[in-house]
Amino acid sequence: MTGIFKASLIIMVGLVSTLYSIQGLRAESRKPAQLRVMSYNIRYGTAADGENHWEKRRELLVETIRNFGPDLLGTQETLGFQRDYLAQQLPGYVAIGVGRDDGRENGEMTALYFRRERFEQLDGGHFWLSETPELPGSKSWDTSLTRMASWVRLRDRHNPRSRPIVFFNTHFDHRGEKARVESALLLRRRVAALAGRDRAIITGDFNAGEDSQPYQALFDPSQLLRDTFRLANPRRGGEEGTFSGFRVERVTGPRIDWIGVTRDWRVKAATIDRTARDGRTPSDHFPVNAILEPQ
Repeated sequence: MTGIFKASLIIMVGLVSTLYSIQGLRAESRKPAQLRVMSYNIRYGTAADGENHWEKRRELLVETIRNFGPDLLGTQETLGFQRDYLAQQLPGYVAIGVGRDDGRENGEMTALYFRRERFEQLDGGHFWLSETPELPGSKSWDTSLTRMASWVRLRDRHNPRSRPIVFFNTHFDHRGEKARVESALLLRRRVAALAGRDRAIITGDFNAGEDSQPYQALFDPSQLLRDTFRLANPRRGGEEGTFSGFRVERVTGPRIDWIGVTRDWRVKAATIDRTARDGRTPSDHFPVNAILEPQ
């Protein structure tokens, strides 16, 4: 065997070995058990937002969702035509959402989406953030607007032997301090009752920061739920704001959009998506993302 042939053989073996290593890394990065979750206040589509009107930003908003590729997507301030537009632009997803004013089509929705290929729906429903949660359009406490939550129970086809996932999506009131605390307590009770021993995930715009009573009520260390962002980013920073007001540089306000999980999830990553184009953001909130694995 000549020296040149030996050298060529060594190079070929090295290339094959490298190729297998790369393929192995790619397979590792696409673990079937991994779950991608996004929470996104998309800003209601009839708002008089001028250059930031829904029709001028909706394509970028869809692009932002596609770039992350969530398995579960919770949206807030979603009107019926926005729910349907997203469903058309994201054909691989099932959309669930009803209007908060009547439980049908009137008013904003806490519309949620899940991947059709990955999940089988087992159950689902809606409840209102009030003292009469089964009554559509109901209001209580000092809430300024009707508020609600939507949920769905799913079987993960990638992990058919694992416990079902119960996915909740909500939007707390922006003015009523008592309403936000009571809503957090109600949501926690509903998660416990509807999920039971199943895995649970919540997304939402909570209109409250990390030092607030609603946050403590929902994420008390001794309680059921944990904050994915803080688990993945233990050190608090000064640029964690999630309300943008359509300004890409507005990053220093409170983190009012959260993704919560029960203790049977491992948080691999959690981020605030600062997508913008030409100085404009797709919505007046930055979406928040989390990558999870069951444990």
